[in-house]
Amino acid sequence: MSQTRNGTNSGNESRFHGNGASNGNGSHGDHGSSPIPRSPLFKKCDTFDKAEALRRVGMYPYFRMIESAQDTEVTIDGRRMIMLGSNSYMGLTNDPRVKEAAKAAVERYGSGCAGSRFLNGTLDIHVQLEEEIADYLGKEAAIVFTTGYQANLGVISALTGREDNVFIDRTDHASIVDGARLGFGRVHKFLHNDVSDLDRMLGNSNSRGKLVVVDGIYSMEGDIANLPEIVKVARRHEAAILVDDAHAIGVLGNQGRGTADHFNLTDEVEVIAGTFSKSLASIGGYVGADKSIIDFLRHHARSLIFSASMAPACVAATQKALQIIKEEPERREKLWANTEFLRTGLQSLGFDTGESETPIIPVVVGDSERCFLIWRALHEAGVFVNPVVAPATPANRALIRFSVMATHTTEQITEALEIIEKSMKSLGAMPATA
Repeated sequence: MSQTRNGTNSGNESRFHGNGASNGNGSHGDHGSSPIPRSPLFKKCDTFDKAEALRRVGMYPYFRMIESAQDTEVTIDGRRMIMLGSNSYMGLTNDPRVKEAAKAAVERYGSGCAGSRFLNGTLDIHVQLEEEIADYLGKEAAIVFTTGYQANLGVISALTGREDNVFIDRTDHASIVDGARLGFGRVHKFLHNDVSDLDRMLGNSNSRGKLVVVDGIYSMEGDIANLPEIVKVARRHEAAILVDDAHAIGVLGNQGRGTADHFNLTDEVEVIAGTFSKSLASIGGYVGADKSIIDFLRHHARSLIFSASMAPACVAATQKALQIIKEEPERREKLWANTEFLRTGLQSLGFDTGESETPIIPVVVGDSERCFLIWRALHEAGVFVNPVVAPATPANRALIRFSVMATHTTEQITEALEIIEKSMKSLGAMPATA
């Protein structure tokens, strides 16, 4: 009979099932009638009630089940909704050409790679995609990860050792924060987009290596990193720069090449990372840099080495989406026209859209409870948006996050604005200036 590591009999599996699995006579397995004691480890789980409290009052906004493709309109509970909460900025997630490319990859390569890139999981299309991404970003080389989250975990933790410091914006994405934590370097958080604060921190650091990590476009507020000034400060202190272009790829720069290209600073930014899950209509991540950095990551980025590789369908979908973005500049033009139309419409209703200058458009609400009430009203009226509360945004700066796609029609955005105005008036939530 099989044994567990500590020598106990692994056949008595009932020990490991909550309060014990009854054998029909009131006892629970071979270890007596008493259930195993509840570990103190789970106290945090047993006392967590915030989500259930929101569910009870009908204001739980997360894990909504969408019954259709991710498009400008979606179906939830059998109802049509205008989607203004997606990151599919180019509107390619449901594009027939992208779907056909994914299908063809499954036919040729199967559904998965059954291993990591490091061992048996590298396909020829992985290498092709890396070459295409490197060329697109204007870098010598690139490497693709299974998710964008893993890309940031891998690159930041691999590059920052015990004698290094990493400097991150306070509103950087969670994957940047976690990547910095996984590395052995000391982490410093500077005030959002505050170059003077970054300058002060860099000046006070006597570390051997310094890495500054910023989002190209900040995912909640929709503002752009002040990259020209960040580059000046970083050069003065001999710090390297990593830009996470998750929300900027496809959106900013020539052919959507990202934030560094937008500011003509590609050669000044050593490392560019991002995801395929937004404009590129798939899932996966990438890092672009010079050849020596990429080769180092191939052999040191744990989230690459110890994770199964990007599925063939995702690779092929990304390749096709990238091709479409490069060949159809009118998509980006339409995206920016839609962005301006929605932002202007929200502002004309009196709403505060913060510092947004991209397709991510927040409506600043302030109070979290009020934010959930507004979200529910819009959801019930047929507009899909996302409520954002602390800690994703500073306390007392809760907001409704809108995001627009290149494929939205003017009629859809107009309808959404009419619904927003009507819903806000019914709530008594219209701004005083409206």
